[in-house]
Amino acid sequence: MKNIPVRKIATTQKIEVPQGRFSIRALSDVMKEKDMVHDLHRHDFYFILAIDKGQGIHEIDFTKYDIKDNTVFILRPGQVHQLELKNHSTGYLIEFDATFYRPGEMHAAERLKKATKKNSCTTKPDYFEGLFAPLRTIFREFTNRQEGYTDVIKANLDIFFIEYIRKSQDNSATTQASNIYSQERFDELTELLESRIAELKTVSQYADLLNLSTYQLNAITKAVVGKTVSDMINDQILLEAKRYLLATSSQVKDIAYHLGYEDVSYFIRFFKKHTNTSPEAFRQKFK
Repeated sequence: MKNIPVRKIATTQKIEVPQGRFSIRALSDVMKEKDMVHDLHRHDFYFILAIDKGQGIHEIDFTKYDIKDNTVFILRPGQVHQLELKNHSTGYLIEFDATFYRPGEMHAAERLKKATKKNSCTTKPDYFEGLFAPLRTIFREFTNRQEGYTDVIKANLDIFFIEYIRKSQDNSATTQASNIYSQERFDELTELLESRIAELKTVSQYADLLNLSTYQLNAITKAVVGKTVSDMINDQILLEAKRYLLATSSQVKDIAYHLGYEDVSYFIRFFKKHTNTSPEAFRQKFK
């Protein structure tokens, strides 16, 4: 089976050190007075697009977002996206791998995980300054490259992710211990779904891995996102199927096998039931 095309951090302006790869560029330098158009692809690195002023469309894992002023997009490695950004947009494009920025402190690692679960955040102009300020510092340090600049970049990434979570969260939400517990277990579930969906497809299998009953796990997913665990399993299967249908030329039977289905006809019926179209028709529609 062919792999989904994966882009690398290819810019000549990147830094590549034993601690990993990192790049930050001003959008005006990247676009050079032209629209930016990226066809469907995925990355092997983290991708941050911070829009100070701009318009366009950004589609992440088949969810479309309107690009507006004061908006930040974050993609974690493996996510599929395509982008149309209009000329004269301003801001920064940041790319780094998990080796360059790998917080060793537990709270910082959890913060990165939490921030990258939310792909988009739009704020008021005065709130956006809190997000944009550490990026300006990072750009200056990256440009000047004085002693210790990589440490300053990482420290400001810490600040950026703190601000991103602050601006992204629902201020009306409570922070009771029960809610924190539910969110933590929900995050564990989503990680399992992303890594093991090809082999595990039942609620009981995920509940066992999390040492929960199926009732407890369903209660958590309903409280956090209003969905059952079965809904989330189906969503993940469909997301992976769509990724492979649009980003590869692999045959439907190969995609079915890759997702753990020996019965190709069952996979096709499953896909059609949830999307109202066949896998091949879905592929042709978006080509």
